[in-house]
Amino acid sequence: MTLEDSRFGVVPVANTLEALPTTVLKRVYGLKGVQTQHTELEKKFQAEIHELEKKYNALYAPLYEKRLQIISGASEPEASEIEAGKTAVEAEDLLPTKEPLTEGDDINGIPEFWLIALKNNQIIEGGITDKDAEALKSLTDVKIEYIDATKFQLNFHFAENAYFTNTVLSKTFTYQESPISGAHIPFQAEGTTIEWKEGQNLTVEVKSKKQRHKETNKTRVVKKTVPADTFFNFFATRKISEDDEDEDEDVYDFLELDFEIGEEIKDKIVPHAIDWFTGKASELEGLEYGDDEEFDYEGDEYNYQSTDDDDEDDEEDEEATLKNSREQAPECKQQ
Repeated sequence: MTLEDSRFGVVPVANTLEALPTTVLKRVYGLKGVQTQHTELEKKFQAEIHELEKKYNALYAPLYEKRLQIISGASEPEASEIEAGKTAVEAEDLLPTKEPLTEGDDINGIPEFWLIALKNNQIIEGGITDKDAEALKSLTDVKIEYIDATKFQLNFHFAENAYFTNTVLSKTFTYQESPISGAHIPFQAEGTTIEWKEGQNLTVEVKSKKQRHKETNKTRVVKKTVPADTFFNFFATRKISEDDEDEDEDVYDFLELDFEIGEEIKDKIVPHAIDWFTGKASELEGLEYGDDEEFDYEGDEYNYQSTDDDDEDDEEDEEATLKNSREQAPECKQQ
């Protein structure tokens, strides 16, 4: 008997072991035993990575603090730092070809630093609307906190702004250990509740529609609040539920997207923010993946979109409104 026998090749995965001869089954058990050893090593590997991340995040902290001071204008870089940076920029062929138009003595720090860094990232920039950009101009710092081996947090620090009262917006990412490999897989992404100022909630928009009554010929404006595409949907909380499998498919899609963005910020943007600001990192990403490569979830560019089908909802609501208007026609005539 060979492995080409139908008992091997065409049986469902769940029944594979039942189809095996005793001698082959023992070998499979042996391989599974070897794999359990690999899984234990994988767990140790993940734990050591976590310890290294914590160790080096602490070592980076003074540099990140110095970066914050320069960006905010609280302090100026030292002459040696300026010279070292200029040499590095020259080596990267990024030196300005023209003299600056002004000295900029009246400018404090580096305005819009984090907004520009985020917008220069190919994954994130498509999700930043014009209104988002106005809010993100007040973003002063992004910090990483490693909580444990399966959890990290991103903290976005904001100056006072016209959109919300929070000074820090956080997103906490929790992984689950795969029962098969021991690798970390996305499980939960918990975000801060944003305290929006009145009329400034970027996660919703009000749509207005004119409706004409068939019998009275009167028109009225119907307003409806619907979810909006915005970078700030990133701070929504998403968690896999065990109860609703259909809902989980949608949630998991957004959860994967959240983790992709979160890891991009943690692993690339925060450690190398200056290179994203100058565009050098974006240029290198383009070389790595190809200029035409798009890291999108849906459509031509990256977007955080509501899981609701807005078009279907609009049609259903419009039909219901018209039906309700017809039912209330006598009332309208009395008016």
